[in-house]
Amino acid sequence: MKNGAGRLPLSGALILFGIFLINVLAGAFGTYRFFGDVSEMLTLFASVILFVVGVLDREAACGKQSQ
Repeated sequence: MKNGAGRLPLSGALILFGIFLINVLAGAFGTYRFFGDVSEMLTLFASVILFVVGVLDREAACGKQSQ
């Protein structure tokens, strides 16, 4: 596997999920939520898409290496 295979999408997924988690925790503890429901859903959706892209990129790199 290449060293950088899937690193950028997985890093983006981690950052977006962190933003989502902070927003959910802020709402749970009664402080100001900076995202509404739709924005929160889109943030989580983008995080999942980037995660899937990163995993598929790593799988493709492993497949090329074994051939």
